[in-house]
Amino acid sequence: MKVLAIETSTMLGGIAISDESAGLIAEVRLNVKSTHSERLMTGIDHLLKQSSLTIHDVDVFAVAAGPGSFTGLRIGLSTVKGFSFASGKPVVSVPTLEAFAWNVPYCRHLVCTMLDARKKEVYAAVFQWEEDNFSRVIREISIKVDRLIGKIRSELSERLSDKKILFMGEGALLYREEISGIMGDKALFAPSAKMVPSPANVAQLGLKKALKGDYAEPAGLTPFYIRRSEAELKSNG
Repeated sequence: MKVLAIETSTMLGGIAISDESAGLIAEVRLNVKSTHSERLMTGIDHLLKQSSLTIHDVDVFAVAAGPGSFTGLRIGLSTVKGFSFASGKPVVSVPTLEAFAWNVPYCRHLVCTMLDARKKEVYAAVFQWEEDNFSRVIREISIKVDRLIGKIRSELSERLSDKKILFMGEGALLYREEISGIMGDKALFAPSAKMVPSPANVAQLGLKKALKGDYAEPAGLTPFYIRRSEAELKSNG
């Protein structure tokens, strides 16, 4: 089974193709200055050609569903919906922050993935590795950083007695000084190569869901925003 995965939650998006038996076949990252719509289809075409595949060889389409950039998520979802409707192939939806945590499997510390939510907030979730998977210990939220750190310290105090917490993502880069000031030596920060979501992880988790038959209904598939977009707020007065 081959999966084509799209990750457009941040400005550095990408595409990956993974196979049930061969593993990761190819991955392309797209550092987008305007919108993903200008380069996503070109990137997919390049990825397929370099892999000696066509879109007809893909068995399932996976997409990072959010949270993240409102525009980026809409573009990613509309792209996989279009492929699904045109080909009749199924779609799986993968939570962005969970896929992001898979940058550091087997990490002994807690893992907090953070994306910039604008308005001095971050999209964040906290995970802990257990046996062969990540479990959520704080679910996805949109929150100011000081409140997030307060939530971590109050709800996870027992876990932090013998562990630290690894922060990853553009939110961690933006608010590193504030996080360090509150958390002290309990805060760790991922290296730069691990600071961005990976389309290969979306493909990996998408393949797991597909093998279990955990498909999404394309027509009803919507981005996981957590909060309403600026356009929605304006339209509702």
